[in-house]
Amino acid sequence: MMLVMAAFVATRLVHLAAVDVVIIAFYFALVLSIGFYLRGRANTGEDFFMAGREMTAWVAGLSFLSANLGALELMGWAGSAYQYGILATHWYWIGAIPAMLFLALVMMPFYYISKTHSVPGYLRLRFGEPSRALSAISFAFMTVLMSGVNMFAMAKVMQIVLGWDINFSIWVSSLTVAIYVTLGGLRSAIFNEVLQFFLIWAGALLIPILGLYEAGGWTNLKLQITQRASEQYVHMWSGLGSFSNNPMGINWVGIVFGLGAVISMGYWTTDFLVVQRILAAKDIRSAEMAPIIGAGFKMIVPIIVILPGLLGLAVLPEKLVPESVATLTGGHSYNDVLPLMLARYCGPGLLGLGVTALIAGFMSGMAGNVSAFTTVWTYDIYRPFFNSKGSDHHYVKMGRWTTVIGVLISVGTAYLVMQFASIMDYVQALFSFFIAPLFGTVVLGMLWKRATGPGGFWGLLCGTLSSISMWAWVKVDPSALRYVALSPHAKGLAQDMFQALWSFIVCVVVTVVVSLATKPIADGELTGLVYGLTKIPSVEDVPWFQKPLFWAAVVTIIFIALNIIFW
Repeated sequence: MMLVMAAFVATRLVHLAAVDVVIIAFYFALVLSIGFYLRGRANTGEDFFMAGREMTAWVAGLSFLSANLGALELMGWAGSAYQYGILATHWYWIGAIPAMLFLALVMMPFYYISKTHSVPGYLRLRFGEPSRALSAISFAFMTVLMSGVNMFAMAKVMQIVLGWDINFSIWVSSLTVAIYVTLGGLRSAIFNEVLQFFLIWAGALLIPILGLYEAGGWTNLKLQITQRASEQYVHMWSGLGSFSNNPMGINWVGIVFGLGAVISMGYWTTDFLVVQRILAAKDIRSAEMAPIIGAGFKMIVPIIVILPGLLGLAVLPEKLVPESVATLTGGHSYNDVLPLMLARYCGPGLLGLGVTALIAGFMSGMAGNVSAFTTVWTYDIYRPFFNSKGSDHHYVKMGRWTTVIGVLISVGTAYLVMQFASIMDYVQALFSFFIAPLFGTVVLGMLWKRATGPGGFWGLLCGTLSSISMWAWVKVDPSALRYVALSPHAKGLAQDMFQALWSFIVCVVVTVVVSLATKPIADGELTGLVYGLTKIPSVEDVPWFQKPLFWAAVVTIIFIALNIIFW
């Protein structure tokens, strides 16, 4: 424990000028002001938990993306880009774009027309109360753990860059989020996330612009990375023919199927943290366009996340090391690359803007998790199991108290994250436990009318337990990774991808077998819940260039072109 805490006794890298303090203070005052301003518009359950379902496609889409721009994006993947090179971009392109388009065109109509408040709420309509309870409890558990990641990451950045006490940083950020989400509910979280989206870009663009100037452009940057590391650090697909030909220790099967077909599909289509933002859209067209707008911006996020990691690999004189090694030696780890680059390039004024961008990103991710936890707890755990006859005002009051409790639990999990070797190990393990099997249950429920209540419940339970069992097996016996990931050359992230793939397969197989052995649900009870039995709302009354399908095709073409360019 002393060794872990010693890692946080870091040398202060920079000093804030007066203008930097003013910029940061103004940001905190602004987000709190938004919460107080929107307090009067969060008095009903629909307003507090679903923002009144009146968000435009652009507001919902930017919030949808911003809720994902938390610690995992800004700090975790910048560190992974330093560790693995441009391969980390897969989590933004094949690990996001197809899933976001699938959500828009296939799954969003069902979520929206059912008027559910959550993904567990859909499972109750489709499979019954047991499936809803299982998914709600596991999701609530995951969200507070994820919220702790954001708190921990922000506190660590503040300490490394500014020398702030880690406990002070955790409590300042958590109390700010608690206040504005408690006051304004989801509406406050969404409006702050849109604000934070622009702040993140304004501050985070400083590093790639100044870094590319120092490196001499993209071509020279690739040459420097090749000299200091390997040529495979600047290629996305050419080294994925085998586990041993790339720094990530994974092959194309793990990327395409484990990441692209399971983890990303599960995250972007069933993780209520992001889906909740789309459910707040004002109509079906806005609900479908929001993920497509998010996908368009998602493709350029690597500029502010992956590129700083690559620049650090080329220009930082110090060689960064794994988190576990840094804890023992007192050096800087992969996860520190973003704050190190910020300290390298930003002077007075620019530093305040850059630090504000990082704070905005961390608070955005934290607020997203807390607001999602509040909704799932209130609607899918508290109301059905503790008080099913409460008034709308009572549930709003419960939601506000739950926000405070969720933040306090998240503070505890922030300290828990300190015990893990790296942020990425922590987060990807959580996704494989809870997201991958949930996707199997939801997608079968939507596309196969023969799936039954017992099938959905047992499939979800067995899928979740199988993933946790594989993770525990490898922890106890590291050599077991060769069986989970199908290769003795596989590394950590390969385990997460294949672990998710196997848990998805287990979920689907168990759901199918149990469903075929149990009584089918009458077609009349599945109207509005299953394809083939539901009339999908039409968006025919708009010109062809405003239809979701057209813009999905545009995003797809750009997505394919980018993968070819960086092959």
